[in-house]
Amino acid sequence: MDMTWLSAILIGAGCLALGYLIGTRYPARLFLSARFVKRTAVVADGEKKNKVKQPLEIEKLADIIEDFKMVLVVRNDLKMGKGKIAAQCSHATLGLYKKLLLRAPKALNRWEMCGQVKVVVKIESEDDLLILQERAKSLNLPTHITVDAGRTQIAPNSRTVMAILGPAGMVDDVTGGLKLL
Repeated sequence: MDMTWLSAILIGAGCLALGYLIGTRYPARLFLSARFVKRTAVVADGEKKNKVKQPLEIEKLADIIEDFKMVLVVRNDLKMGKGKIAAQCSHATLGLYKKLLLRAPKALNRWEMCGQVKVVVKIESEDDLLILQERAKSLNLPTHITVDAGRTQIAPNSRTVMAILGPAGMVDDVTGGLKLL
């Protein structure tokens, strides 16, 4: 009877260890394939159609470039407090992460393997922020701009922070001229 319990415990511990190793080595999002990519309803000519969102271009770069980083661009003209800036940067980071989770999981994995590098810089106006976003889009770098609800310090629908993620050199081509916050 004692051998039965010992065998069960050893088998259970072995399965637990194997599951842990597989889970840490191959995160669940890496098992997602194109057929699981989020579908969105599109209205065209009065009919709803399903359209599959394609992987982002940055996904290809994750296979060949190792150094990835995220830059958070904060609008300085809004005069947000430190806590507000921290919250808006968190929203921007999470927004971009959620966008990339299904459409560019290799890019996210590459960024995580680089230590999830994040740099925070400042910009002086909304117009400059939008110009910077267009520059990032022209290089096929994914972005996310956080829009504030306006419940505390700033006006509703203010664009506060933009997150950009990609190969460090390409992101620097977009944000390299900006000063650290």
